[in-house]
Amino acid sequence: MTNTYTQIHIQCVMAVKFRDALIELAWKDKLHKYITGIVQNHGHKVIAINSMPDHLHMFFGFRPTQSLADLMRIVKGESSEWVNNQGFAHSTFRWQEGYGAFSYSRSQVQAVTNYIMNQEEHHRKRTSAEEYEGFLKHFEVEYDERYVFKLPE
Repeated sequence: MTNTYTQIHIQCVMAVKFRDALIELAWKDKLHKYITGIVQNHGHKVIAINSMPDHLHMFFGFRPTQSLADLMRIVKGESSEWVNNQGFAHSTFRWQEGYGAFSYSRSQVQAVTNYIMNQEEHHRKRTSAEEYEGFLKHFEVEYDERYVFKLPE
């Protein structure tokens, strides 16, 4: 085969360090655009991105030209630095270590996009922690509750 063809759709969920509510409505769209630029500059395609004050969902078409771990390290590092340089957050902005990554088929793209774009509605019924734990259970990801959410030391 002379070419590589893939169809990989990933939703990543990443939390602000200690689940602090630092992402403000006034600048969250700028953050989304900045992160979209990072992801697309690495050859991937952002399908949907949205955030709540304490976490962010990003759904994208993933190209297997780099590892997911490398992409997420770059996204989290560069976006944290950008938020701090812009002076947006009222304290130092950092993402919590780790992230959730969940794969979807082509037939699920619209449903996942709708879910991400309607975060405010979902969080009227469920906390961020309940939502994340729901993902882990739905995708049958084994986890240790002690390490899912890092509390201040």
